[in-house]
Amino acid sequence: MKIKQIRNATLVVEYAGKKFLIDPMLAEKGTYPPFPNSPRQDQNNPLVSLPTSVENIIQNIDAVIVTHLHLDHFDEAAQKILPKEIKMFVQNEEDATEVRNVGFQNVEVLQEDTVFEGIQLIKTKGEHGRGEILKLAGLVCGVVFRHPREKTLYVAGDTVWYDAVQEVINTNKPEIIAVNGGDNQFFEGGSLIMGKEDIYEVYKAAPNAKIIVSHMEAVNHWNLSKKELKSFIDEKEISSTVLVPEDGESYTF
Repeated sequence: MKIKQIRNATLVVEYAGKKFLIDPMLAEKGTYPPFPNSPRQDQNNPLVSLPTSVENIIQNIDAVIVTHLHLDHFDEAAQKILPKEIKMFVQNEEDATEVRNVGFQNVEVLQEDTVFEGIQLIKTKGEHGRGEILKLAGLVCGVVFRHPREKTLYVAGDTVWYDAVQEVINTNKPEIIAVNGGDNQFFEGGSLIMGKEDIYEVYKAAPNAKIIVSHMEAVNHWNLSKKELKSFIDEKEISSTVLVPEDGESYTF
């Protein structure tokens, strides 16, 4: 398999001969206003440019997985640019309705036993924060990829570390895990996605897996820099296991 970090939480995953685009945010740098009640109110989103052209990113994509409909995971640019007949996977019927309403014709709700072109796609739970903020953040999901010819991949999505993430790891024993780890926050409510201690919990739960940390430094409410995370994983002596890609960087497993 090949996993390419595009920008923010957007990944391109080549798996068992198929190419998946995950959580596409495809707008040019600075297109959208900053998320309110959070740092960097003087910077529009996305904070950084795409590492390559949109044409290159969407070339030969077989399916798109949208873990939830927040702007930084499925933006207006993606809605306009992606072919309306492309296969779209979403977390629930509510999201499916919204995706169909913007013109997509081939939308499927992920289940725990979805199969696409021989690849098993298992929807997993996530919690987009802790406590009261969950009501505002809304529902999210992750997905596990399984195929006899490939290592098992777990894309956790926008979640903090909690017991359901441990359960996914225990049940599926993924060899590759992609987490969203920018510790994004508003001024109140705490972490919306994993911070460095959450990522360390993932490592402790799956010490033999390779862990890729996505969703960093691309939208204004990030709270954990790549530099700080790299320093932390160096201190813990896990830098060979926990990978912090630059935009445009890819890994083959």
